[in-house]
This record gives sequence, C-alpha cells and structure tokens, in this order.
Amino acid sequence: MPVFALTDKLLFPPPHLATREGLLAVGGDLSHRRLLLAYRLGIFPWYSEGEPILWWSPDPRLVLYPQELHLSASLRKRIRQHRFDLRADSDFETVIAECGRVRRKNQKGTWIVADMIDAYSRLHQKGFAHSVEVWQADQLVGGLYGVSLGRCFFGESMFSRASDASKIALAGLVQFLSHLNFTLIDCQVPTRHLLSLGACEIPRRRFLAELAAALKANTLAGSWSTRFERLKEQQHLPTADWPPA
Repeated sequence: MPVFALTDKLLFPPPHLATREGLLAVGGDLSHRRLLLAYRLGIFPWYSEGEPILWWSPDPRLVLYPQELHLSASLRKRIRQHRFDLRADSDFETVIAECGRVRRKNQKGTWIVADMIDAYSRLHQKGFAHSVEVWQADQLVGGLYGVSLGRCFFGESMFSRASDASKIALAGLVQFLSHLNFTLIDCQVPTRHLLSLGACEIPRRRFLAELAAALKANTLAGSWSTRFERLKEQQHLPTADWPPA
C-alpha cells in the first residue's frame, strides 16, 4: 500500500488503505480541526522528533471496554488503602509533559514532542482533551490523557512516579466513563501493560463500526473536573469492586 502525502486540504484517505504496519499518511498539520477529524476516522498521529507528522490506523486495534477492566488483587488492595487522590483536568499540561518525560523500560525516546504537547494542550483548552491525575500529598505522581468524542475516549499516554499510579488513574477513568455510558476506549496498539488490564485486540473494521456508533452521541466537551469530583464523592472513585456485579 502507498503512504499518502497530505496537503493543506482537510482530508484523509480511507483507513483501510494503510500499510500493513498501519501507516496511512504523512504530512499535514496538528490543528485542532485536523486532529478531531482524524480521531473521528479512527486515525491518530505518532512520530518522533525530526520526523514529519505520521498518521496511523493499525489493524488490529487495541481497545478496552469499560465493563472488562481487570483489576488485580494487589491493585484492588492499593485502591482500598485510599493513599491517592484522583482529579480530572486539574493539570493537563503537566500530565502530558510528564508522559513525554518519564521513560519506560527499553524506551529510547518519546513521540510526545513539543509540537504534540502544544497541539493537545490546545485541544484541552477547547474541551476535547482531558487528563486524569493521581496526587499524593499534593504531589502529582501519575496520570493519563486522551481525547473524548461522542462516547469514545481515545487514550494517548500515561505515566507513573509511584507504584501503580498509572493503573489507578486508568481505573478511575474507566469507572468515570462507565457512569457516563461511554462504550469504547481506544488504546491504539497493544502493550503488555494494557493487555493485563483487560484490553483486547479487534479487527479495524469492527473498531471503525463501533467508533461510528459511539460518535452518534453528543460529546461531553469542556472541563471534566467538577463532574469528576461530584461522582468521586458519590462513588468514591476508583472503587476496588469493579466491575459491579
């Protein structure tokens, strides 16, 4: 399959024309309009410093259904200890910067380059990108961020500076989204970490169909902070007893 070169025109080729590795197009920009269009089509940007913008639509696709989140016994125990405070959209800029700064095992560099940070910060300001943060003694020790459209959350990255902090952030996010009737969390590509938490791979065709259905719902744009705090008070998010019986 050829890799398509994007122009200034706000347009993407069909996702099924991606290469075997999932690469669909190169070029374009990271404007909020192009990013939102990409996500609606099941496409996302992923590239490293010094590379042009690369756009991907892999097959299969890793997803997490909220009702299938798996919490290990040790993670449930840590949640019950209530040592962390979860918040949403209280420090998005620091979360995305930390996701780019904290190195994972065998990771040599980061795809969260300065232009990506700027682009997703603009999406956050417009109410489409969100973060869930894990705080301990008023110190940010973990979190994640992503994009929300309709009833789908597109997870982008997470970080942890304390044991299980990113997992607790994900548990809080999943339970929050479930209460809002979200049906799909896009995890993009498989990792051992996400597979252990209940994520699974599905064919791109199925992913695009489920995404289209999720996008029929209105988007919950704007800050999630107040809504998250209200639900946290009512449900004590995250709860170790998940999914509910």
